[in-house]
Amino acid sequence: MAVKKSRQGAPALARASFPRGRAALCVTHRPTPVPAISAVAESSPDHLHLASGSALIVDQRQNAVLYEKNSETRLPIASITKLMTAMVVLDARLPLEETLEVTDEDVDWLKGSRSRLPLGTQLTRHELLYLALVSSDNRAASALGRTYPGGKPEFVAAMNRKARALGMVDSRFADPTGLNPANTSTAQDLVRMVKAAYAYPTIRQVTTTPQYTLALPEDSGSLEFRNTNRLVRAEDWDIGLSKTGYINEAGRCLVMQADIAQRPLLIVLLNGDGRYTPFADVVRLRDWLQRRQHISSLPSAPTTRSLG
Repeated sequence: MAVKKSRQGAPALARASFPRGRAALCVTHRPTPVPAISAVAESSPDHLHLASGSALIVDQRQNAVLYEKNSETRLPIASITKLMTAMVVLDARLPLEETLEVTDEDVDWLKGSRSRLPLGTQLTRHELLYLALVSSDNRAASALGRTYPGGKPEFVAAMNRKARALGMVDSRFADPTGLNPANTSTAQDLVRMVKAAYAYPTIRQVTTTPQYTLALPEDSGSLEFRNTNRLVRAEDWDIGLSKTGYINEAGRCLVMQADIAQRPLLIVLLNGDGRYTPFADVVRLRDWLQRRQHISSLPSAPTTRSLG
């Protein structure tokens, strides 16, 4: 199997096959729970206007809040859920090269979303992770949860245990796909989840893969799956982790870890009205930071507070 390099330099799986893949895997270590974030509101938030209904931007190095908007509001999070799905799968240390089958139990009867994976498709757990995180395929995420020891009920219980361990006190998970609007969280909780997910090399590698190719059996061609975050394919963005999400109840959602203006940031954008709202918001954020050549000298508010 050919392996290509991503722009970040980590090996990105270029081709896989039905039913078995041969990808080299990153060794994933279980991260420790994320500590409470010390928040310092830098500059005036009036200087930055983001259109997303809820937002939280945190300096990852300093644990300082650069911008927040309705960050304590609990909202549906759609496919942002799949980051938790990936962490629970990797925490369980299930064999990533084990072949799993997509069944009718993985069909989305709730929202009627489409999938390019026919019933009966056989893929490795590793390949399903790629499809769930790169193209946000719901059948792939469902299969990951369904094949967990104890099935989906135990998988969802593990998701909620993980959330509690990370201090995500205002979050609830109801399924591994995010299709159920009962998957809810706040921007504050999701910053913790993104920070935790960033500690997994496999998640960093997979979510920043611009495009993933599955070779079909018997030389019958291939399927191309593109990353749902268009910025991952842009040369002028340094993104370390990414996940998008959308259902009607959640609006347009985007979470990222990215280096902007020589500053590592944790970015959570929820409840955007338009298809391109979160992408426009991160461009506004980048422009806002890049206008300040001396980032470290920005004035801080006189008080600090903890996000929990």
